[in-house]
Amino acid sequence: MLLFVDNLTNVDFSYLHPQRGLLGETWLASTEMVGTLDQQGMVCDFGIVKKTLRNWLDDEIDHRLAIPCKSPNLKYSKSNGRINLSWSYGDKTLQCSAPEQAIALVDAEEITRESVSQWAKQQLKPLLPTTLEELHLEFDVEAIDGDFYHYSHGLKKHDGNCQRIAHGHRSQLSVWRNDEQAPDLEALWAQTFTDIYIGTREDIVQQTDDNIRFAYTTSQGAFELCMPTEDCYLIDSDTTVELIATHIADELKRQDPSCHYKVRAFEGIGKGAIVLR
Repeated sequence: MLLFVDNLTNVDFSYLHPQRGLLGETWLASTEMVGTLDQQGMVCDFGIVKKTLRNWLDDEIDHRLAIPCKSPNLKYSKSNGRINLSWSYGDKTLQCSAPEQAIALVDAEEITRESVSQWAKQQLKPLLPTTLEELHLEFDVEAIDGDFYHYSHGLKKHDGNCQRIAHGHRSQLSVWRNDEQAPDLEALWAQTFTDIYIGTREDIVQQTDDNIRFAYTTSQGAFELCMPTEDCYLIDSDTTVELIATHIADELKRQDPSCHYKVRAFEGIGKGAIVLR
């Protein structure tokens, strides 16, 4: 018997890409399960399985930095509940130091939807009912007609997992100029934010022409990230979606005060902020 759960949940996270570096991402998770009927005429209780899968995805992938442990681009070490890593991509290198709970150690050479699915299934198998013989876990991306971008950030003032210094999103962006949608401005900002780390100037502890080092301490511990300067975009505020949308709207208004603007910025799927200027 084959069961399915479409659109089980979505995960917002960042991962290390061999060419693009630190890449913010949002994936939709769906599942199919093969099993035998029990005395109730059921393979399993949907409520139990959905809760198990969602909780695991929320705990082990969502708002983490996923690293491919078998990649030759990666060097990392674990000590005293922390992970220190270095990642080479092209002629660039990034470094990160964070509590273990902020990093997903994926047993793969590269982070792909398929490799993460295989790794997740291995971790989930012991947690599921014995009536389940096979678990299929599929990740997909949201279909977006307009412009979008991948970004990573960290929110040191957040009480939850958003405080982790390297997590991210794949996000849509819409802009209106004088009440008409402005695809030229949408494309411009999507290009500006391509595969970017949006950093808060207040979090910078060292900056050169080549690299920017961010660091802060939160309730989960000390975080540090050193990024190539050209892969960073700096703003004066924190990097919540509300303040990112505000920054874009303020920049548009500054560049052309004669127009009025509406910015609709997403944080992953189905949520975000609208700012009028």
